[in-house]
Amino acid sequence: MIWGVLQFPGSCDERDAQNACERAGAETRLIWQDETDLSGIDGIIVPGGFSYGDYLRVGAIAQFAPAMGAVAEFAAKGGPVLGICNGFQVLCESGLLPGALLTNEGTRFISRQGDLVVAEAESPFLSEMSPGEVISIPFKHQTGRYFAPPEMLERIEANNQVAFRYAEGQNPNGSLNDIAGVVNEAGNVMGLMPHPEHAVDPLTDSTDGLKLFRGPARVEA
Repeated sequence: MIWGVLQFPGSCDERDAQNACERAGAETRLIWQDETDLSGIDGIIVPGGFSYGDYLRVGAIAQFAPAMGAVAEFAAKGGPVLGICNGFQVLCESGLLPGALLTNEGTRFISRQGDLVVAEAESPFLSEMSPGEVISIPFKHQTGRYFAPPEMLERIEANNQVAFRYAEGQNPNGSLNDIAGVVNEAGNVMGLMPHPEHAVDPLTDSTDGLKLFRGPARVEA
């Protein structure tokens, strides 16, 4: 499997995403924000960081990058797309995922290890996990409070589009319903605020993040 990892001005976790994919047994290719040719790519990762310096609004400028137009077409054809932290924000701004990410309730940047509970969503990224399973993943963000209007939130819950929730008592930002990650209706696009690419090495005391990066290849096989 070959992952395309997007790179915007201000991205800072694209190399970590590449490392995670390679540790999961895949190949990678960096895709600069102006590129639109995704031929030969089997999956896309929109990484964390501060695309375009988070000017205007987090993820708001990146949605207009030429590469994101190609990503939208790739996703519409069923290709797997994973947005991590700022990548999650970009996917929400692009309309590829429902909802929005707002400033943390405490307004501060948070950085700590935490637990996520796998929810009921069906997605190739979750193929190595089961509902109710707990994984240990770093939380690192200031604009990670998941929000959706009441009707949208009700629809997301009814459609089982919640991928991850913060474990009981560990919601770091005030996200509605403890939501840490969601998928689109088809399940091939996923976004989450915590950083699975930073939980792939035993030296970090958790390799739980590898499950997300291995999942799509397992489904393909």
